Amino acid sequence: QVQLVESGGGLVQAGGSLRLSCAASGFTSNYYAMAWFRQAPGKERGSVAGINWSGSSTYYEDSVKGRFTISRDNAKNTGYLQMNSLKPEDTAVYYCNVRRCGQFTCSDYWGQGTQVTVSS
Repeated sequence: QVQLVESGGGLVQAGGSLRLSCAASGFTSNYYAMAWFRQAPGKERGSVAGINWSGSSTYYEDSVKGRFTISRDNAKNTGYLQMNSLKPEDTAVYYCNVRRCGQFTCSDYWGQGTQVTVSS
């Protein structure tokens, strides 16, 4: 059974840092992309950052470039999102996503989310 468990959220002052973790289990291999999404109250869920299976390629949403860093440790089946210089507008529930693709289709898996609150 595939499971994603996020941790590391919390309350931090503006300018502070947090490190989110996403522990993956139930996958038979590490050949999947990982991503972080976030959803603020009253807004749609949107992507924040993503990383390919090997870690050789990453992308970031414009508002987090230079402040957030996505990484993964395949030996630990864990992904990370290091968030620095946090701003109140970063406040949201952060979700870990894994996309695994077969020959014709892809499947998305989601964690339960972790709350990040940045106070001004």
